Amino acid sequence: MDGRYLFDTNVLIYYFNGFFSEDDREIDTILAESFNISIITRIEFLGWAGFSTDSMLYENANEFIGNATIFDLDDAIAEETIKIRLHSRIKIPDAIIAATSKVHGLRLLTNDADGYKKLGINVSNPLS
Repeated sequence: MDGRYLFDTNVLIYYFNGFFSEDDREIDTILAESFNISIITRIEFLGWAGFSTDSMLYENANEFIGNATIFDLDDAIAEETIKIRLHSRIKIPDAIIAATSKVHGLRLLTNDADGYKKLGINVSNPLS
């Protein structure tokens, strides 16, 4: 993996829950040092219902994304989200993630690459 990436929520969930193989050391390095996420990913990831009954797991998850650069929703991302929604029936959170990727020129790492490719987003599936 070279270049700059925006991580989709599903990749963080899979990684945090140990669904990547031992061969995925490059993703370990990226996530251990610094990585990029949308504010939507922060909300989706930390808002998982399972954390409400396990405060230690929540703290681990919060620490895990502590190395992330979080891109807030701003006017440029809002405008790009609107453009995406006018041409696609994609859900608003996914449209915001796609727009964040596009506005900041980041390749989106997602386990739903096909859904985003239709939007003209530069994507990779780290599990394939």
